[in-house]
Amino acid sequence: MMGEPKRTYLVHIPKDYDPKKPTPVVLALHGAAMNGSMMVCLNKTSDKEGFIVVYPSGTGTGPFLTWNAGGFKGKMAEGRADDVASIGKLLDDLVTLVKVHEKRVYACGMSNGGMMCYRLAAELSDRIAAIAPVAGTMAIEESKPKRPVPVIHFHGSQDNMVPFEMKKGKTPAFMKLKGVEESVQTWVKLNGCDEKPKTETISKDGDDMKVTRSVYGGGKNQSEVVLIVIEGGGHTWPGQQPPVGFIGKSAKNVSANDLMWEFFQKHKLK
Repeated sequence: MMGEPKRTYLVHIPKDYDPKKPTPVVLALHGAAMNGSMMVCLNKTSDKEGFIVVYPSGTGTGPFLTWNAGGFKGKMAEGRADDVASIGKLLDDLVTLVKVHEKRVYACGMSNGGMMCYRLAAELSDRIAAIAPVAGTMAIEESKPKRPVPVIHFHGSQDNMVPFEMKKGKTPAFMKLKGVEESVQTWVKLNGCDEKPKTETISKDGDDMKVTRSVYGGGKNQSEVVLIVIEGGGHTWPGQQPPVGFIGKSAKNVSANDLMWEFFQKHKLK
């Protein structure tokens, strides 16, 4: 538990955890109308690779919780939880329970949770080493991180909930979101990365959907920004079966879990 209102989080400890050895941590942030227990998706990868996974819950009514990732306007912005502070308290609590490698704390998230990852990168960059938003774009207006934060962003080109490109009149009047390109380019500039990416196809012959990886390298402190695009993909987590059909298709043979962990292993707090 942490703070007010009461918060909960689930922790998955990898099977080969050594309490004497500092262990990396991945925060996995759920989407809107979900909670931490509904987000459990990295346990197998955790056991295989040896990192701790934490599934926090946001705030709201019943099981339908959200993160204050920014973007709300007017009265909709009033009284919202300070989730950056809450994640900070969570990390303070976590180090009393397990042996945390404090230079290797990462955040990933789905949809609203992905948006929250961007906010953590902007406002908690002294504790979050790198982020991996999935189907979630930037919602905050300004980002002033204390240090460059590496980013790997996953997005389906046919996402009908958080569209790849935000067109005028397509987002609610009470909320402002950036498109994928604007989100990525914001961090390319913040991190001082190369303006032109190196792009390659990472899907295999016979895959249903083409998946490309664009890497903006050369950033300050060896930071980089990576964009993974699933052509024809929906509001989904690559490598996992969509829970319902209306959110669109998911890449089957490209795993967000594996790609984000591969990325995280390259980046720690300097």
